[in-house]
Amino acid sequence: MSRVNISNWRRHFSLLITSVVLLMSLLAGCGPSAGDLAAVDYEPLVRDDWEVSTPEEQGLDPALVARMYYNAAKLETIYSLLVVKDSKLIAEKYFNQGSVDELSKRASVTKSYTSALVGITLYQGYLESVDQRMIDFFPDIAGQVTDPRKKQITIRNMLEMRAGYPWEEKDDAAWDAMWSGEYLSKIAAIPLTADPGTRFQYSNLTAHWLGIIAARASGMDLMTLGKKYLFGPLGVVPGEDWNRDVDGYYIGCGDILFTTRDMAKFGLLYLDGGEYEGRRIIPADWVRESLQTYTVNEFELKKIGRFTDIGYGYQWWSAEVGKHHVNFAWGHGGQLIVLVHDLDMVVVTTADPFYGKDTHFDAWKYEEAIIKTVSEFIYSLPVD
Repeated sequence: MSRVNISNWRRHFSLLITSVVLLMSLLAGCGPSAGDLAAVDYEPLVRDDWEVSTPEEQGLDPALVARMYYNAAKLETIYSLLVVKDSKLIAEKYFNQGSVDELSKRASVTKSYTSALVGITLYQGYLESVDQRMIDFFPDIAGQVTDPRKKQITIRNMLEMRAGYPWEEKDDAAWDAMWSGEYLSKIAAIPLTADPGTRFQYSNLTAHWLGIIAARASGMDLMTLGKKYLFGPLGVVPGEDWNRDVDGYYIGCGDILFTTRDMAKFGLLYLDGGEYEGRRIIPADWVRESLQTYTVNEFELKKIGRFTDIGYGYQWWSAEVGKHHVNFAWGHGGQLIVLVHDLDMVVVTTADPFYGKDTHFDAWKYEEAIIKTVSEFIYSLPVD
């Protein structure tokens, strides 16, 4: 038997097994009926920006895809859900306030874009190394810094969330500072809660300062830098309402605006090692280093739905989902770009970002429900 025939046989066998498992659960009275699933519409819209296909054509059981969309329709705050397989858009649906052209704040998904722009800045020669010191890019603040440890923080520490600054949600002073809009002086003012390089601590301000470093090193603001080297080559246009701080720097830790389809292109770029439609946009080494897991099970949440062993790379998360390894960009409220490497798949969700100091902490139950829905789908898929 040829290698191609063996591969096809394995794929059909895997589809048969998953169909049998799904049928058994239906017969047991668990979940939607076969009729319910058959009625679910997730056919992608036909536009010029994506080649569309179907789950069947890309070797996926359509019932498994339908079940995810059936469950997603029950979610109160989700805006969109999109699946790309083998570089083709195979499923797409919009809910609640969502639409194909909808733009709202994608929250901390922005951090993964900022990481990409740091890598591009390095690739273009504006930066020398990720081991350059943070403080060297802030000579206007250096004289205010009294903690000698801050002078040892590197770009690498910042990318890995090991700079030593606290997670704002767990620190009242840092939380107030994050909503102040004035961030440069906070490099000196906010105390470290760990030695640089020693412990993972998720820090929005650290990610924002990374964006300022990319801007100062390149001599361009993040919007201009992105349009020249990232957004433009991908054929995407960010919303003009991307917030800036009081000093005019685009918020590197949040607030970027893209459509769901545009987010999927960014995910595909990383899934394909930094190339898009045959064009090198990000160095392959940067993509590989960004998607490494430098920290695992150090975040407060070690398991969400089927996501386990949650880890962190260069402003990208990682997790195990059954036998699948995933990386994901993750934003408040349920913004996700999930890379399922062994299946050559990208899953994207957008949702109400619950933007604002007063509504921020209302989001988790809705966000968790979105993550669980996506993770259950990925868990259900056979290993390719």
